[in-house]
Amino acid sequence: MEDRKKKIVAFMKEEAYKPLLFDELCTVLDVPKSDMEDFTGVIEELLNEGKIIKTNRNRYGAPDRMNLLVGRIQGNERGYGFLVLDEEDATDIFIPADGMNGAMHGDRVFAKISSKATSERRAEGEVVRIISHANQTMVGYFENSRNFGFVIPDNKRISGDLFISRDDTNGAKQGDKVVAEIVKWPDQRRNAEGKIIEILGHKSDIGVDILSIIRAHNFREEFPEDAIRQAENAPDTVTEDMLEGRRDLRTLRMVTIDGEDAKDLDDAVSVERLPDGLYRLGVHIADVSHYVTEGSPLDVEALKRGTSVYPVDRVIPMLPRKLSNGICSLNPNVERLAFSVFMDIDNKGKVHNHEIFNSVIKTSERMTYTNVYKILVDEDKDLIERYDYLVDDFKMMKELALILRKKRTERGSIDFDFVETKVILDEKGRPIELNPMKLQLPIK
Repeated sequence: MEDRKKKIVAFMKEEAYKPLLFDELCTVLDVPKSDMEDFTGVIEELLNEGKIIKTNRNRYGAPDRMNLLVGRIQGNERGYGFLVLDEEDATDIFIPADGMNGAMHGDRVFAKISSKATSERRAEGEVVRIISHANQTMVGYFENSRNFGFVIPDNKRISGDLFISRDDTNGAKQGDKVVAEIVKWPDQRRNAEGKIIEILGHKSDIGVDILSIIRAHNFREEFPEDAIRQAENAPDTVTEDMLEGRRDLRTLRMVTIDGEDAKDLDDAVSVERLPDGLYRLGVHIADVSHYVTEGSPLDVEALKRGTSVYPVDRVIPMLPRKLSNGICSLNPNVERLAFSVFMDIDNKGKVHNHEIFNSVIKTSERMTYTNVYKILVDEDKDLIERYDYLVDDFKMMKELALILRKKRTERGSIDFDFVETKVILDEKGRPIELNPMKLQLPIK
């Protein structure tokens, strides 16, 4: 499919090519009738991607042959925007407010240059066609008027309010934070129009700000039924039939190290001193792919989510908690499937050998950054006594960490020393304290 798309685009970019009607294109490319449906789909994809354009006379061609630019609009609350071109390292094009022609922040568009760049100013352009709209919904404050209402968007890059007719307010009141669906896109003469589809609460209500962020970014809190069913069918324990082809590391001492509130423990570390003086560092990652198979409902949903998201007062997981906090979490003293990497490293940070393999593991302890810091830096007697069988491992980890950090620094690495801060909320969800978390060991 991709090869076919590239060939069509290359054909349209040839100097001798003139924009053709669809039937003419089929004839020139000798498309058989049996392949017509697939070919139509390829052309539609190319149009949606902005790789080709269909003119007002129904002819197809390459945008650059028609002096058109393709990119994404970066909006400004004052109404103007910038065209961020698809081409790498290309300079953005300024689009004045009267050249936006209904385009909103995030839209993919075709544009043309209206004023070339000079030594003092960048090129200016005008949107000639919108390829696809980025904003199907909008989150913002609802303002009420006598005969209509409007939504002031939270996203300041979206200029202009969203007009809401009296019949489409869905009971929203003055000052409510709402989600509105855009039903009519803006043009030069009028704002976009929409209808209220969800009322999140009054803008001053506790938790509405976090909920607004979740809705604005389309984070998916609920999982579809087929993904939930797949998760529910996953086993709670590692069974004997799962061990085939895996190296048994269940007797190897290893720990997870995470924040106090972490529930999904997805990596563990081990360290040993070899007879020849090398460090053997082990990194063990939860084998989620054993339970989330390619193309399955959970895999499709995880692809849409991309990652787990951590707002201040909640977690929106990439996988259902049955998996992320259960069989796919490297909880202490229970068997788990993993991918393991062993690296043999000398005292200069050079890796002499490494191997990667499927494994079955059993972590020894669920450690926290705070407690490891107290053991290694504060020398907390109670914690040293409690984890006495791990203290030598932690000291060895510190040695190796400092060796690797020194090597990175010598190679020109930059250490951005950002202190992670935890927001403490009261029982009503109001922030009352900011606690910096001790994650970095001193470089001494």
